[in-house]
Amino acid sequence: MITMIKMEQINKIYRPQSNPVHALRDVSLHIKMGEFVAIMGPSGSGKSTLMNVMGCLDTPSSGAYHLGGVEVSSMNSDQLATIRNRKIGFVFQNYNLLPRMTALHNVELPMLYAGVEKEERKARALDCIGRVGMLDRIHHRPSELSGGQCQRIAIARALVNNPDIILADEPTGNLDSVTSLEIMNIFCSLHQENTTIVLVTHEDDIAAFARRVLHFRDGKLINDEILNPHLTEPSAVEGGGDI
Repeated sequence: MITMIKMEQINKIYRPQSNPVHALRDVSLHIKMGEFVAIMGPSGSGKSTLMNVMGCLDTPSSGAYHLGGVEVSSMNSDQLATIRNRKIGFVFQNYNLLPRMTALHNVELPMLYAGVEKEERKARALDCIGRVGMLDRIHHRPSELSGGQCQRIAIARALVNNPDIILADEPTGNLDSVTSLEIMNIFCSLHQENTTIVLVTHEDDIAAFARRVLHFRDGKLINDEILNPHLTEPSAVEGGGDI
């Protein structure tokens, strides 16, 4: 199976010249294509920094990072921006939707940056919005949507460029338990389509949807735990179903 993420001896040090903060310490890990991985740890454990490095939003101070077989840890900012747009789909706790844009236009936005033609942008956006069950809300702006609906649109936006990996940072942090279950079932369905998903969470019940959990403390990977090795069907999750 193809290795999607390969990190070797990753360190991240902030303010190295004075009062250095070691956010990541000698982190080595591999994530294969199609895995569903949760990252857990207390505040200050390094999980957000790890997510930023994985998402090419930040670069390590030392060590090597390969994404989809491409060495990205030494790329410049323009190269990293291209990698982010083409290979990574982001889902954030606060959705990060543009308030003046409709749901449809928010989902189209990554393709605009990628230079996709107008008609193809619309067709791909509608397809992804349909996958998350929001076709009846395409002309609504974020202020006209519930939190769960905003997160569905954010997931659709993350999918439109057919990324190699979905990175989700506390995607249920602002949602109630029922809506959180609906969102996690979408991730489970994407996992069944062989989408690689890495999710940061501090909630045990959310991490339990993943098949593997990486535990961090003080910038170090302290435990790599396999969960539910035989759970493969979305219907095995209570309330599960198609996207």
